[in-house]
Amino acid sequence: LLDRIMGLESHVRMTEDAEAQMLEEAVDSSYRKGGMKASISDTVSKQTVKNKIHELKFFPLQTEVASKKQVDYLYIDADEDHVSLQYLEQKGDIVKPRSNTSMPKLAYVYEGVEPDAPKSQRMKLVEPKFFGGVYEGSKGVEQFWREIYDYIESTYDITKIKKIYINGDGAAWIKSGRKWIAGSTFVLDKFHMQKYIIAATSHLLDSAGDARSELYHAIHKKAKWMAIATFEKILYVTETENQRTKVESSMSYILGHWDGIMQGLRNKNVQVGCSAEGHVSHIYADRMSSRPLGWSKKGVHQMSKLRIYKVNRGNMLELVRMQKEELPLVAGA
Repeated sequence: LLDRIMGLESHVRMTEDAEAQMLEEAVDSSYRKGGMKASISDTVSKQTVKNKIHELKFFPLQTEVASKKQVDYLYIDADEDHVSLQYLEQKGDIVKPRSNTSMPKLAYVYEGVEPDAPKSQRMKLVEPKFFGGVYEGSKGVEQFWREIYDYIESTYDITKIKKIYINGDGAAWIKSGRKWIAGSTFVLDKFHMQKYIIAATSHLLDSAGDARSELYHAIHKKAKWMAIATFEKILYVTETENQRTKVESSMSYILGHWDGIMQGLRNKNVQVGCSAEGHVSHIYADRMSSRPLGWSKKGVHQMSKLRIYKVNRGNMLELVRMQKEELPLVAGA
């Protein structure tokens, strides 16, 4: 009778709020601490916490808008993390050297940046919406970008948007977003551009500064031929094979993403810098890759989704309750 009054179904050992507390802790610390948080008088095993997280279904957060927003520009920053997996194929496999990672994707849509406080120099994103998870292969990438487009289409009047800027490091899956997001343009992240320029010149010692200045001069002059000539001069004075490989790799990267670099020089008054590296660190790496942890592919995807759900200000109790509802009901159909 008491179970019926409290709304507990048959064989249920954990209430909704206990499960929500468990998820709230596990998303930030560990499965073990999540199990400890579920009850003040008992402990849920970390295996149970893992099973609960692996079983979670995530639904699009519904945004209540009376009418679609009208903005001139939208920005999408994208990047990915590298998370270590436990086993190469199945439990017990021993392979050396061991190279076994999963790369959860992260992207967020926002309207621009503004000061965090009236007199602050620290900037914050305006109306950010985050997306993420493990989306492998061309089908996965297509699904990922479709989810982003569906959000943009349902939230903004796309006929009023002048341009959508996709900022990133030039990975193929990031640049493919232009195909799925109408009116979008790829802009190369300046952090990665500078990283490769430094890699191409660091071995030049006293002449490194001059070489970098020439490359930046070529970029600001929009003179690709000048950049090629500078790289060739660097190669001419590069002695070791290892250094030549670094220079050639940097040259290939800079020239291969020349259009993305040039796009970053146009309309600079409406463009903002890319902060994807910092967000990957804050959202993914803090929980999954900054410490020596081993994950399953399912675990990486589910934890990525749970971290995204939290950063989007999702309520854990609502997430637990949604698991019992029918998908058409949750989707608002």
